[in-house]
Amino acid sequence: MEKTAPKIAAIDVGTNSFHLIIVSVDHRGILQVHYREKETVRLGCCAKDMKTLLPDAMERGVSALSRFALLANSEQAEISAVATSAVREAENKDDFLKKVKKATGIDIEVVSGAEEGRLIYLGAIHALPIENLKSLVIDIGGGSTETVIGYQGEIKYVHSEKIGAIRLTEGFFKNGIATKESVSACREFIKGAWSPTMKRLIETGFETVVGTSGTILNLAVMALSDKKEILPEEINGLNVSREDMLNIIEKVVNIQTPEERKLLPGIDESRIDIIVAGALIIEHAIKSLNIQNILISSYALREGIVYNTIQKNQARLEHHQLSHLRYETIQNICKRYNVLIPHSEHVKNISLRIFDDLQWIHGLSFVEREWLEAAALLHDVGFYISTDQHHKHSFYLISHCDMPGFTKDESEIIANVARYHRKSHPANKHGNFKKLPSDKKNIVKILAGILRIAEGIDRRQLMVIKDVKIQTIGKNITISLIPESNAGYPDIELWGADRRKSLLEEALGMTIKLDVKA
Repeated sequence: MEKTAPKIAAIDVGTNSFHLIIVSVDHRGILQVHYREKETVRLGCCAKDMKTLLPDAMERGVSALSRFALLANSEQAEISAVATSAVREAENKDDFLKKVKKATGIDIEVVSGAEEGRLIYLGAIHALPIENLKSLVIDIGGGSTETVIGYQGEIKYVHSEKIGAIRLTEGFFKNGIATKESVSACREFIKGAWSPTMKRLIETGFETVVGTSGTILNLAVMALSDKKEILPEEINGLNVSREDMLNIIEKVVNIQTPEERKLLPGIDESRIDIIVAGALIIEHAIKSLNIQNILISSYALREGIVYNTIQKNQARLEHHQLSHLRYETIQNICKRYNVLIPHSEHVKNISLRIFDDLQWIHGLSFVEREWLEAAALLHDVGFYISTDQHHKHSFYLISHCDMPGFTKDESEIIANVARYHRKSHPANKHGNFKKLPSDKKNIVKILAGILRIAEGIDRRQLMVIKDVKIQTIGKNITISLIPESNAGYPDIELWGADRRKSLLEEALGMTIKLDVKA
């Protein structure tokens, strides 16, 4: 009897709307959709800078996510929630994330624009036979527009621009009113903001163009309706010509009021006020890139979240290590900042041995193990800036790096773990640590405590300790260092580890003793 596939609930916390999809995925990677839900929340509806989430918008968001959580939990689905531009740009995003966690139990991962683009591409290649084509994927959101060029699953170029249907509506078409002057001003703004991106897209080159998400999907439906064509039950894979798309865009932007726009065949009523801004964005892409056809994908960010979750789970279960993409990301950063790879790999191996042997005490999972692995590999990147205070420089570089495969929240945790691999312990007087949620603070203490000991064990960077063995009796932990046969007595390594053990002792509430095992 075939084993029932576990269910995954992917939640896209967008600027305009929130989307939930609950699916199971069979051994061939085929999605079986159990539920699709959408709520128009308008989370980011406070002018062009989008620096603040308004209280009523946050309440709408929490209410929507509460309903999503009930549905996901009733299906016993693993929840993966990702937030995009409205949340990542908001100065009060932590308030919203805490409200959501308290009300629903959902941990929302805030992704960078580049990571958002990667996830969108991952969704698209599972919807269309484009993996072996150099494909440009365009996704117009409420706060930003992502453009991704990928080939055979690898990202060749990705960019997120702060031009989105809600952002531009707030800036140029307040209350959905479009005049000739506002349309002209918006076109000029898009041209100026997007010019460098258009240049890079042309230089990178592409064979086919894919459009995803609400704005483009709605314009495709409107283009068919305008031609009096019968709408297919499923528009995934629909090809919309340049002529048909530009024709419907012209009709949309020439209508001044939402009331008049409501009469357009096929228009999504929830988009009546923001469709002009979205239409002008895709219009500029079509004309600037000389696009002849747009292939429609009904899969986008939320499906990308599903496949990304599956990939990470498989890597953890099968290989007990970082997924290929996440490992490649870490290796690229190490190379960029001239990290001494043999030392960082050795510290990683010792760290993971300590983590695994103490797992029954700290109770952390594969997820936290990956964060430790990444932090161990990256802990010395700060040497690129200066030897002095290099642990602080490591925090800065990691937290400001583009890290495909990792969320912004994950990169912040990894940066904090690397920050505390030496010198002072984590403390609320440190801004970087203070802003972390309380549960993440405890995780950072445990992981940094492990990393400090592993770094001390290879203090001379000579890799004379080939392994460690751990024993626990009551509240006492003994970490025995096992040196290479010809290494001699590792007095410096023993001293280095012993003087760095106190953070882990504090985090676990146990006493640690270090010795040397022949």
